[in-house]
Amino acid sequence: MTATTDGAMTAAAPPGAYEPVLEAGRTPMLEVPGADFDLLPGQVVRDLVARHGALLVRGLGLSAPHDLARAARWLGVTPVAEREGFTSRTEHGEGVYSSSMWPADEPMCMHHELSYAAEVPSVALFGCLTAPASGGATAVADARTLLSSLPADLVERFAHQGWLLDRDYREVGVTWSEAFGTQDRAEVAAYCAEHAIEHEWLADGALRTRQRRAAVVAHPVTGERLWFNQIAFLNGLTLEPAVREYLTSFYGPDALPFNTRFGDGEAISEEVIETLNTAYTAATSRRPWQAGDLLVVDNLRTAHSREAYQGDREVVALFGDPVRLADHVRTDVPAHPAAA
Repeated sequence: MTATTDGAMTAAAPPGAYEPVLEAGRTPMLEVPGADFDLLPGQVVRDLVARHGALLVRGLGLSAPHDLARAARWLGVTPVAEREGFTSRTEHGEGVYSSSMWPADEPMCMHHELSYAAEVPSVALFGCLTAPASGGATAVADARTLLSSLPADLVERFAHQGWLLDRDYREVGVTWSEAFGTQDRAEVAAYCAEHAIEHEWLADGALRTRQRRAAVVAHPVTGERLWFNQIAFLNGLTLEPAVREYLTSFYGPDALPFNTRFGDGEAISEEVIETLNTAYTAATSRRPWQAGDLLVVDNLRTAHSREAYQGDREVVALFGDPVRLADHVRTDVPAHPAAA
């Protein structure tokens, strides 16, 4: 017998009843007919995610943001408030946010949520309330596959040096008050000091930050070596060319809203970014959304992306179970080029 969410008891399913559908190029999927959380123990889902890195649960009938909060409680996931986000989101309460406000006709590259933070969410939950007419899948890619498929010399350079994230909080993307959840500069300074982020206030009131993080980490449970970063996604070369040209001409080449570098401060070439994105493409699995779906992702082992889409799309997100990874935070941060 197993306990339901309201404390009642129900008969346990026979062994083997919780085997997901596994198809090449598709995210593993487990169907739970009946739109009832109590038909499936949350720990079963956690175990399957530990095995496969990500799992789409179909049949739970998520229809509102609070349903994702309920799913988090069912799974035993403790939500965290997002800080240092790179796009705006709407907060729905109980740790639930809208998906990133990103143009529908532009894909979001593969990334691990908040991989640049000092404390990172180990679990990401996504709930589809409205499925788009076409496209819009939240695709996934295994970080172990990335590590094994990238050129060894490139991996070892990033493993040795880590990576740098530069941010200028100006007119593109989120404001610094949105990103840090406060309008108090002293609170921002205290946060940066606690999380090993170099920062300076510029004459025009903008905030500039730089942080250094590991690009290759060990999974805290399995010990597996993982490619874990947002080097490709947050590189300035991913900006729409016209936007990048405008910002560069107005503020200079070292004042983009975000950019990434090698850990020693050297610029990352377009060839390297193409190599990373090609590897992600080869490792990508996807399954089109259906309204009511729940996607559970091991945020450390599995990167995710969002494909371009047409039609209305409403996907909500919750990030939780934060961890501090060994040797992830690098405190030796080279000077920003604009300050040299």
